[in-house]
Amino acid sequence: MSSEERVFTTRLERVRDYEFRVKFDLPSIPDIVMDEPEPLGRGRGPNPSRLLSAAVASCLSSSLIFCLGKARIAVNDLRASVETVTRRNEKGRWRIAALKVKLHPALKPDDIPRSKRCLELFEDFCVVTQSLRKGIDVKVDFETGASATNG
Repeated sequence: MSSEERVFTTRLERVRDYEFRVKFDLPSIPDIVMDEPEPLGRGRGPNPSRLLSAAVASCLSSSLIFCLGKARIAVNDLRASVETVTRRNEKGRWRIAALKVKLHPALKPDDIPRSKRCLELFEDFCVVTQSLRKGIDVKVDFETGASATNG
């Protein structure tokens, strides 16, 4: 690993059916529950598509706030929404086809013209959005092990 590379590990533990407890690598971050919506799961938490949608919106929001802060433009409030479009691909598998993000920063009217530069470049600093746009190298490996049984 180079000094220009950081690695973190996120762990999932199955609770039941399609419900998983997600454990992050920082003790300050509480576990979350993920689950598929009904009828597949019980909807006890967001599913992966919803978390991806939230990650994109959060990353873009943070990038915008950071850029505006560097420009000394106060953001009084910021709301974001993401319309996630899913559709079947050519093999009939569900895929996220589009994410339509709307950011609503509350800026002072005098700051709006000064914010133009940030609005042009903040997206480039969003790790999640730019990674999705470029395509992420995903490698999958698995280890099988005997389940513990009392017999």
